[in-house]
Amino acid sequence: QVQLVESGGGLVQAGGSLRLSCAASGGTVRFNTMGWYRQGPGKQRELVAAITSGGTTNYADSVKGRFTISREIAKNTAYLQMNTLKPEDTAVYYCNSVTPFTNRVYWGQGTQVTVSS
Repeated sequence: QVQLVESGGGLVQAGGSLRLSCAASGGTVRFNTMGWYRQGPGKQRELVAAITSGGTTNYADSVKGRFTISREIAKNTAYLQMNTLKPEDTAVYYCNSVTPFTNRVYWGQGTQVTVSS
């Protein structure tokens, strides 16, 4: 059973940066697609960025050019580098991992990101 633990959230001023980490344990995620989702106050959870096992990435339009998703296979970890943060980026950020073929989905517990204006 894969477990995902996010870290790196916090309070930052607009224009600042944060780096989120998602560490997987209990199994390898090297073949999984890893994703970051967020849920802002009163909003639905939305995809922020995803990266396949082959390194292909996709981003929500709202974060393109500001956020970068990456993964480190050896550490079983995915990252989300967030630059030029805006107050509208305030949300709980969740890590997600999807297995190939069976599409089993794992979620982390979330980490709060708050951007002050």
